[in-house]
Amino acid sequence: MRHVIGFFLALAVSAALFFGAGWGSSRFSGLQSGQGLRSATAWTSLHNVIPLAALVGTALLLGILLVVRRVSALATGLPGLALIGWSALILLRGSHALTYVPMSGSRYAAGFSAMLSSGVLLLLGVAMIIPIFTPSRWRGNVQEVEDYSEDFETEKALGLVP
Repeated sequence: MRHVIGFFLALAVSAALFFGAGWGSSRFSGLQSGQGLRSATAWTSLHNVIPLAALVGTALLLGILLVVRRVSALATGLPGLALIGWSALILLRGSHALTYVPMSGSRYAAGFSAMLSSGVLLLLGVAMIIPIFTPSRWRGNVQEVEDYSEDFETEKALGLVP
């Protein structure tokens, strides 16, 4: 059951990476190149802080799923493998791989494509597959029960054995 939930969490992480990180990256780079974020008054506007909040929220979700041991390794492993494969396709086919980005022409796709072509998503994908290689993430919560029969014999302690 844990791995089924992990599969659905993998879909949620993929959506968060595309919509949250893609939109936040696109808006944040637009703010940085257009108006600039050097003054303190630029950071007080809610319009300028929302893209940063989208990036931080996506990173927080991903960080929680990477760290919590009870979450299946599929939650971060499947999107990580997809990002690595997509980045390999960028290296092999170049701009042809960018045609597979959904919702082309939107801010989500523009930010996702920028992160994909810059190699940020390759680095993120490599970090996301690390839980796949830790055996404790695949096991359930079953704890070993030690056998105490060698140290303590009930019959002898109760005086049942002569």
